[in-house]
Amino acid sequence: MNKVISFQGVEGAYSHLACIKYFPDHQPLACESFEEAFAAVSSGHARRAMIPVENNLAGRVADIHYLLPDSNLEIEAEKFLPIRHQLLAIKGASLATVKRAHSHIMALGQCRNSLKELAIKAVHANDTAGAAKMIAELNSVEDAGVASNLAGEIYDLQKIASNIEDAKHNTTRFLVMRTKHDLVEYDKNKKYMTSLVFEVKNTAGALYKAMGGFATNGINMTKLESYQLGASFTATRFFCDIKGHPSEPKIAQAIEEAGFFCSKLRRVGTYEADGFRDK
Repeated sequence: MNKVISFQGVEGAYSHLACIKYFPDHQPLACESFEEAFAAVSSGHARRAMIPVENNLAGRVADIHYLLPDSNLEIEAEKFLPIRHQLLAIKGASLATVKRAHSHIMALGQCRNSLKELAIKAVHANDTAGAAKMIAELNSVEDAGVASNLAGEIYDLQKIASNIEDAKHNTTRFLVMRTKHDLVEYDKNKKYMTSLVFEVKNTAGALYKAMGGFATNGINMTKLESYQLGASFTATRFFCDIKGHPSEPKIAQAIEEAGFFCSKLRRVGTYEADGFRDK
């Protein structure tokens, strides 16, 4: 299989940057949607997909939880990428000429104070790298884009302000997706994460009871999110991350107990915890 890694967005996106940083021996493949990025892996055209799922300032990024249950993919790894926003413009532009900054709404929100201090108006765009590409095509000294250094290099833009994010701890968590494999072998010297997608039975207290097994077994649940299914107000899907490996008796026991109160429960990945969690 070719060493290809898919991502959602255009070249220069932060997902593209994550692909280059963590899989330098892979060829990045830009996709228009997360569905397309998943499909590239499912079809064998790509070996992996790099998917952003949450940002520590902006919250949830991609709703991959809708795609995971019906796909043949699983989570292979998690990667954390510090986000450094640059103000990019065409040659000849400067802070004195730029009046508008274009970027994704999340990126603009993460630079709100900096843009206010620079007296630059924020303008929403579909994504960060797409905004940089648009700036290159627009060829206006009054417009700039908020994007990565990589986007600036790709679209031949100059950096007129560096690292303009308001919070320097701005970080995005990515999940690396691949086709299903055997459960990664447990090593007691390593730390693991396990991700689950489940639907509780439509009975009183089902969620509370499903979660009870994790509490009684002393399992640290780092993430729990709910999603409505279709047009229903009663069918709810949950996604959770827990610390541990299913080969550990307490993890296996907790998952088994949760299953008694779920109509569906699927492990969608067990992978080594990224060292960023210890920082």
